[in-house]
Amino acid sequence: MSTRVNDGFAALTEKEKQTLRLIVRGHDAKSIARSLGLSVHTINERLRDARRKMAVSSSREAARLLLDAEGGDPARPAPDFVGDTPIGEYAKALPADQETALIGGARRLPRRFSILIGVFVMTLALGLLALAAFPQIASSPSPASGASSTARSAEAVDTARQWLALLDQKRWDDSYRQTGAAFRKLNTPQVWAAASEAARTPLGAVISRTFASQENLPAPPAGYEVVKFRSRFANRAEAVETVTLEREDDRWSVVGVTIE
Repeated sequence: MSTRVNDGFAALTEKEKQTLRLIVRGHDAKSIARSLGLSVHTINERLRDARRKMAVSSSREAARLLLDAEGGDPARPAPDFVGDTPIGEYAKALPADQETALIGGARRLPRRFSILIGVFVMTLALGLLALAAFPQIASSPSPASGASSTARSAEAVDTARQWLALLDQKRWDDSYRQTGAAFRKLNTPQVWAAASEAARTPLGAVISRTFASQENLPAPPAGYEVVKFRSRFANRAEAVETVTLEREDDRWSVVGVTIE
């Protein structure tokens, strides 16, 4: 690798590296923004800065150079891909001036605070392709299917709310048991408990939690339900809690959570 590229790699922030690693996995700016809960403008800013530092004109070229520099394999996720790093370990490596915790990390930061644990890899493009592959499906669902969909959506919100209540009570083990198989494969109970203790305890007791929104992301294999709540804590007047759920064994399982 040239000296110039080496210098550019060293100048990249952790946020820029995180974004480039997601580019390697096939995400575009829109799907990265959706996965990280950020605006497309913010992602494009990161990519533009990364291209400038790496002295390349393409974001994918910058991502490839980063992959080469880190000795990575496109078929194997890099450490700070969504949910691929034990959160307790990754949090230790975060620089103090980062505005938010990176995916896979958990810590309290001066301005914004976020954690995302588990598997939350999805692209809108794949979801749209999956829908386009079934033109025989009627555009308007039957009343029966509509009622079923509404019931499932309500169930997802209720599951998310009950799961957050376990975190309020510091019942880390119980909350871990209600996560999906993919989540448990990547995170041990000990890692989850340690990260949750570090992330939630500074917030203090929950004062209120109000449903804000719900969105279905049609990503393979079965899509995700993303449920958001506006919450108030004793030590934080305003926060947004986002719980991502996946249908598994005919029930909703939590596969990701952010607190911002």
